Amino acid sequence: MYWPLGAPRIFAVNKSRNKLVQRIDEATPIGHDGLEETAILGLRVSRAGHLFATITATALTVWQTSPVAALASVVRSSTSLGDYGTNVSVLFRPDSTTVVLQTSLGFLVTYGISTDFNARVYQQIRQDVQARRQSLVVRVPDEEEHMGQREVHIRFRMVIKIDAGIADVLALDEELVVVTEKPAAIQCIRWPADNAGGQIRTELLSRMAWMNKKSSVTSIIYDRAMSLYVFISNDGKAYAVQKINETYQGPDSTKKMFRGYGFHTPKAKEEFAVKGAINARFSLLAVGCANGEVHVYTARDYVGNIPLSHKLAAPASMQTTGHMTSIDYSLDGYCLFVGFEKGWVIWSVYGKQGGSSFVSDLIISRDDSDMWLTGIQSAHWVTGGSELILTCPNEDRIWILELAKSAVTGCFCAANMSRMLLYTSSSLMLYQGYDLSDLVSISTDPTLWHQVQIPTVYLRNQRPIRSVVISTDGRYVAIAGRRGLAHYSVHSRRWKTFDDIHAENAFVVRGGMCWYQHVLIAATETDDVYELRLYSRELGLNESSLAFVERLPAPVVVMSPVGEDSVLIYTQENLLYHFIITTSNSEVRLVQVGQIGLHGIVRAPTRVRAVTWSIPDYQLVDGDPSQDVAHASVIFLVDAKLVLLQPSKNPDGGLKYDMRVIANNVEYFIFMRDQDTRPGLGTVTRSLSTFDGEDIDDPPGDTGLTESLWYFDGQKVQCWTDFREFLKPISSEDQKDLPTSVAITTDFYPTSIVLRKGIILGIEPDLVQRRDVGFAFFRFTIRVGISLFSNVVFANHQKTQLFLPEILHQYLSALDSSAALNVSYHYQGLPYFSHILEVLLHTVLDAEVESSPSQEAALLPSILSFLSSFPEYLDILVQCTRKTEVRSWRTLFAYLPPPQELFEESLHRGLLKTAGGYLLVLHTFEELDLSSEHCVRLLQLAKEAGDWELCKELARFLMALDESGSMLRHAMERINVTINMADYSNPPTASPKSSRLQNPRSNVLAPLVTSDDRLPSQDSDGDGSGDMSPGAAASSEDHFSSHSG
Repeated sequence: MYWPLGAPRIFAVNKSRNKLVQRIDEATPIGHDGLEETAILGLRVSRAGHLFATITATALTVWQTSPVAALASVVRSSTSLGDYGTNVSVLFRPDSTTVVLQTSLGFLVTYGISTDFNARVYQQIRQDVQARRQSLVVRVPDEEEHMGQREVHIRFRMVIKIDAGIADVLALDEELVVVTEKPAAIQCIRWPADNAGGQIRTELLSRMAWMNKKSSVTSIIYDRAMSLYVFISNDGKAYAVQKINETYQGPDSTKKMFRGYGFHTPKAKEEFAVKGAINARFSLLAVGCANGEVHVYTARDYVGNIPLSHKLAAPASMQTTGHMTSIDYSLDGYCLFVGFEKGWVIWSVYGKQGGSSFVSDLIISRDDSDMWLTGIQSAHWVTGGSELILTCPNEDRIWILELAKSAVTGCFCAANMSRMLLYTSSSLMLYQGYDLSDLVSISTDPTLWHQVQIPTVYLRNQRPIRSVVISTDGRYVAIAGRRGLAHYSVHSRRWKTFDDIHAENAFVVRGGMCWYQHVLIAATETDDVYELRLYSRELGLNESSLAFVERLPAPVVVMSPVGEDSVLIYTQENLLYHFIITTSNSEVRLVQVGQIGLHGIVRAPTRVRAVTWSIPDYQLVDGDPSQDVAHASVIFLVDAKLVLLQPSKNPDGGLKYDMRVIANNVEYFIFMRDQDTRPGLGTVTRSLSTFDGEDIDDPPGDTGLTESLWYFDGQKVQCWTDFREFLKPISSEDQKDLPTSVAITTDFYPTSIVLRKGIILGIEPDLVQRRDVGFAFFRFTIRVGISLFSNVVFANHQKTQLFLPEILHQYLSALDSSAALNVSYHYQGLPYFSHILEVLLHTVLDAEVESSPSQEAALLPSILSFLSSFPEYLDILVQCTRKTEVRSWRTLFAYLPPPQELFEESLHRGLLKTAGGYLLVLHTFEELDLSSEHCVRLLQLAKEAGDWELCKELARFLMALDESGSMLRHAMERINVTINMADYSNPPTASPKSSRLQNPRSNVLAPLVTSDDRLPSQDSDGDGSGDMSPGAAASSEDHFSSHSG
């Protein structure tokens, strides 16, 4: 859900910005005054994210993150360097009051950081004070006080000597945790003096029973949210470690400070752990291995139940990537960044690869000094995860790379899933192709993106942006930062922000937002007061413009609009509230109609990421809304587990819930009933016709795929076509059995499923390097997974994937042709529906040609029977023969009527070009008579229809069959046409086009079957596929053309 965007901003302390490349002869010694002196050796970001510190061998610099500016710097004296050594690494105490430098001689040098709230390092000077908007006048006095960057002071505090040597060190709230080398031990050094006991406490690694006594710790990672350490040892193992909660009672070697469990044991040196990262949001532990792989484990509990979740393969060979240097999860846990000596790569939380520098041209990168593409020293997330600070080896500069992320990362709701909405640190990007025609909506035209800048007045006070939500109709967008909120109208292109800065700072949006028509519903916190606030887009933002306020007893965890006028609110008290939105006399209100207590079912309410429910149709139509909670099946997303709660009655007549985990490794999910399914937005109304011309009525009660449940597991899009299958009564024996899901593979990150158009939309980052620009930059392009074919190359190099063919394939595999027909009914009006059926046939045919199943086990007869229900049946067969090898034709026509009958049927239906396609089949099967009676009949009909292009191609076909021209001359005589044979007597080697006449199959296929372009490359990679190619690629219009008789 993260995509790098644009070119990174570059910052440096030195004005000269020397490119610290190894330009000095290796024999020349480099002292403190050489190039190495200004190279950045380490970087650390404070917990709050508003400051970060960088070090060189001799200096410490403190920076502000937003806007980026160097606030203070201290250069160590030559005496200090001689006594304590040069700087090696830097640490920030979590409260940002202390910076610790680790030196090369085993010392820890501490500095105090203090902020002067009255002084400013930089002052912003405005020239347009009189031109400000009148609505911002109230904000000006308070903002002027906060304008500019406050001055920061760095003061030396003390030096701590670590006699045992330092392998690694952590700075925590209460103490420094130091990993020593000789002896191998863990030392905890309190920040302040502890009156209850000693300031330092040590535990030897050899006395930790859960570790190898001869091993030592080389790296240590800590996560505050999980209260968990990860130790990486020199023998390549990784341990999950917790500190035992005991008060300090003086040095006592018998006391145990840590308990841990090994979870990563390498089977070979290539799997030795070298780096680690903790993802608290998804309870994952990532271990970077020596071979460049990343092994990700799931921390289910704190007693050692940490199984392997998945592996991330190295992006390239070790020779290409170099050793791993950095690994870090984004602040929300949705993205993993891995840096190498020669580049970097980004993965989604469960393994979908995103941006990467290994696609860059190294020569251009070095010529343009784009060192951020050639190797990473360290990487750190800032600005709420919207930016990455990168440092590179032997460089005195830092690069800040901006990333666009999905709105789902900050606000998980159906509207954000159904519409592609991205946001960066300062702007929003909305894709507007959803409500356009079927052909336009799959375009990558940049004009379909609506990009808008977030108001500067809001960003200056409330950055970073934490959540963004769009309305179901795409008309309104709301944002929320550290405090307050703002909203935007896509049609009028105007923002509305609070006029009063104090009113904006009075509350925090926490728990989500959603839109009901033009009304914004926001879960807010003000001190210890928790409310649901309703703001009308038609009114200004201020305290008096609140449309309605509903007070809650506990903080909101997630908010989810369901149905047309309902909202689900899940709170930290483990209660799920059901509210109905009512309107009367232009007033809107929230009315609570029910609640569900989930005590004992959901153990950790804060782990819930999303919630929705499914209510039976009879309850939706005729039921009392206050009784919805008694009939609803609730779907929770807890961490990465999709959990279903089904209601039932206990022996006492009370309500109870049966819990089932229906999916794991879920990055996101969407229940299609929650999407906006208003009529008129691409709804298909065309009736379904059989091959015999009979109409099939819309099955009563059929909903197509609107009851489907979709989720993405990091590798594939999974779909249950009918969620109601989960709600059927189950016995204890099949309690664990789940309905079979359809797996759809995509080679891009899918961001939304547009059900009514049958497409999956996604984004793929694209690195652009041009010699005439002088710098590299990322852009992202829309990727369209259409339910027709995969890997088709458009003019913009866009690829497509499948989803409807797999759904039809599953139905037909289960011998449920009626369900397949019902689903097809809803999509037959799409202009590319025939291609969907073609790919279905093509996929099954290829599989059965390879596997050669028995007639009883073959699926192809069922597929052909299903296809015969559609008027495009004959065309689909011809297109499939065009795009497969000749050896596949025997398998296909083994279950079909003779080609002669299909040819006759095509003539009878007036499909002349289709009939021409069957001429090739007849010729290949040696069923085409030498007198060319079939060609003559088709030529006569084409003449009568005035299809002279077809006549010309038939003439070429006859010349390919008989180079003497007698067959063509005989045919022309029979239809009373005189021709000049000189026009067809060119030698075969005269041109590439004439040379193709040597092969009748390749010559006739392009002219006689012209309505479709090529199928995916993997579907046509054989000797035959190359012969059947017409040469020039078809235009993009060919994807959606249709035959006519």
